[in-house]
Amino acid sequence: MVIKLYNKKSKQELIKNLNSEQFKRITCSFYNYIPIKSPQVLRDIIYSTFESLKIFGRIYIASEGINAQISVPDYFWDEFIEKLKKINDIGDIPIKKAVNEGASFYKLVVKVKKEIVAYGLSKELYDMNKVGKHLKPQEFNKAIDEKNTIVIDMRNFYESEVGRFKDAEIPLVEKSKELLPEVRKMLNGRENKQVLLYCTGGIRCEKASSYLIKSGISNVKQLEGGIIQYAHDIKKKGIKSKFVGKNFVFDARLGERITDDVIAKCHLCGEPTDNHHDCNYDACHILFIQCADCSIKLHGCCSEECKENSLKTIEEQKIMRKNPKNIIKKRYFRSPKN
Repeated sequence: MVIKLYNKKSKQELIKNLNSEQFKRITCSFYNYIPIKSPQVLRDIIYSTFESLKIFGRIYIASEGINAQISVPDYFWDEFIEKLKKINDIGDIPIKKAVNEGASFYKLVVKVKKEIVAYGLSKELYDMNKVGKHLKPQEFNKAIDEKNTIVIDMRNFYESEVGRFKDAEIPLVEKSKELLPEVRKMLNGRENKQVLLYCTGGIRCEKASSYLIKSGISNVKQLEGGIIQYAHDIKKKGIKSKFVGKNFVFDARLGERITDDVIAKCHLCGEPTDNHHDCNYDACHILFIQCADCSIKLHGCCSEECKENSLKTIEEQKIMRKNPKNIIKKRYFRSPKN
């Protein structure tokens, strides 16, 4: 029997198959910083195991650990849990289910990486044996209200734009490798403060807290399980949310509603909205926030120029892309209106 280790179907075929499914899926995530001797071997084991269970998603494996966001068929959930436990290399991993369900992934991708979060840090700048103290939701809420406390959003700007903890300080960066140096710079002169970190699921805070501690900030704490676990726990325990708005997620849903607050604006007209869109023009694909009216007006594109280009024939678009001047390099679109 030949073990399938890579997807060979087209995107169109994969999406068609996803849309024809007659069962529900459970979106979840997990991670673990744990030494992995043979990342490539584990990669192949993970792929063959997950592919057999019709699991979709994105899994990164490195010598430092594993990071996964996946979509599991509901009827395979118990079998998935059992098989995951038998993969000894990744240890005991808490699994966080999504706050809001929806079509999240359409294929399975498992990659070997240098890091499971792309901070680009040299190893002498952190020690994963020394990380910030984990706080549960009630503890985190209480700590926010304490004197001499700084709350830092350990996510990219576009994530915090649609949802964040009240009074959190937001690093104005759009790439993970820019994040830690910027946060350390923000904390210059405030090394003796209590620093609270939070992110989507907790993984970015692990290495971030270790980096900050090694850089001379001793009182660092982090939200256990991130925003995802926070949302589940406050709902279950009846705790008032100090997080407002949406939790941005890196899949087709692009966000999970935590509270009804809408704190962002359309990048084109300035109307209140917190819906992220991927520009509909194939040569652009800039991530931006757009209201329903502007989406209709521009056919889901970020500008009149992209709208006009998207209406050209495929052949015309291919000719345009051969010109370097037509290559759009921005990752995120922000209007001066914001």
